Amino acid sequence: MIKINDLKPGDYVLAQYEGELWEGIVNELNREDKEVCVQTEVQDFWFKPEDLRPIPLNDAQLMKFNFEKEVLENGAIKYKKGPFRVLLPADGRFDDFEIWYREDRRHIKQPINVHELQNHYLQMTKVELARN
Repeated sequence: MIKINDLKPGDYVLAQYEGELWEGIVNELNREDKEVCVQTEVQDFWFKPEDLRPIPLNDAQLMKFNFEKEVLENGAIKYKKGPFRVLLPADGRFDDFEIWYREDRRHIKQPINVHELQNHYLQMTKVELARN
């Protein structure tokens, strides 16, 4: 489950319907009725927060957002999208890493999900992180 207050339009989530998970993008939030409109490959549909699952952040997800991956000499991994950076101490270490944009640096000390990275990105750059 994802808290409705943690979501914004443009966030990527997994929506559960009849036992299947569909990846989709949040189109609209109805905070009064606690429903989230998610656009999947099939259609737009309203879901309750308990039917939404986060997408864990990993290499494949960063590639979907067109980040460039650079392997550093010390074994660290740097992902780049314009001036925005994600720095992992080692490949696949999404449990203790840094993100930065210009002088705004943040140390993330636990695994996060795609929508959380999107929220950090928007706060830091003032631009939505979207797939092309």
